[in-house]
Amino acid sequence: MSHPPYRTFRTTVERITPLSPSFTRITFTGDDLHFFGTDCLDQRIKLIIPFEDGSYTDFGQFDEAQGMYDWYRRWRELPDEQRNPLRTYTVRAVRPEASEIDVDFVLHGTEGPASAWATAARQGDELAIVGPDSRAEEAPGGLEWKPGDATSLLIAGDETAMPAICSIVESLPVHVSGEVFLEVPTSADVLPLPAPDGVRVTWLARDGSAHGELLTAAVHGWGERRDAAGSAAAGEDPGEAQASDEDILWEVPEDASGTEYAWLAGEAGTITALRRHLVRDLGLDRTSIAFMGYWRAGRAES
Repeated sequence: MSHPPYRTFRTTVERITPLSPSFTRITFTGDDLHFFGTDCLDQRIKLIIPFEDGSYTDFGQFDEAQGMYDWYRRWRELPDEQRNPLRTYTVRAVRPEASEIDVDFVLHGTEGPASAWATAARQGDELAIVGPDSRAEEAPGGLEWKPGDATSLLIAGDETAMPAICSIVESLPVHVSGEVFLEVPTSADVLPLPAPDGVRVTWLARDGSAHGELLTAAVHGWGERRDAAGSAAAGEDPGEAQASDEDILWEVPEDASGTEYAWLAGEAGTITALRRHLVRDLGLDRTSIAFMGYWRAGRAES
């Protein structure tokens, strides 16, 4: 029997672990979570949020005979009132031997469906999670961390990228060097994050500052230090960057080249501006930059 690379897992809440004022970790269990793929890093998953009464519309999400894109198309065709909210997250940890996975949530009130669900979640609550099936022969995708042979790293993101960044940093080999910038809502959201000796982790607590302001300043400061140290990259001529690039919200090189590698994720406007700065102003090769607009200010995910 063949298995789809992505499938919907029926899960229930096993544990809820508050991490800070803005973050909580929810541990899910399920009868077949021992088949959940074990590649963490920045592995994307989707959460199908139940309605307030805990129900789901049947759009084929639990039918393994259907591919993910089949049920997603059916979901898109539903009337708004019948469409369960669908949100993209990053798996924080996978323990197949215990049939458990961890998902870290940013708590930002009850206006967003995922934050509202996580805020009210209790042990035993059900949630449908779409993720990789370890039995599939086809690679599931959804992993964008591909540094190749790079040994000098720049990793930057806001709170929505925190689970992915923490997982990536924890996996780094001891021989790499670089800087990690994590912008979070408050000083109380700074969490322990072990890193190799050559990797410096800087938490940027907004504490009332505008979203993206501190992250932008930190990455620009990194660029100034890099230039002062005489780093050189075979970047493209700024004149070659096309105007349409400003509309691109997500671009990941399949084969990163060179000794430098940058991974940027978070609010799309901030992240695309940072990527543009790295390419046009600092001369980094665009094939050495992965950038992901996880969300866009003022817009809901669909």
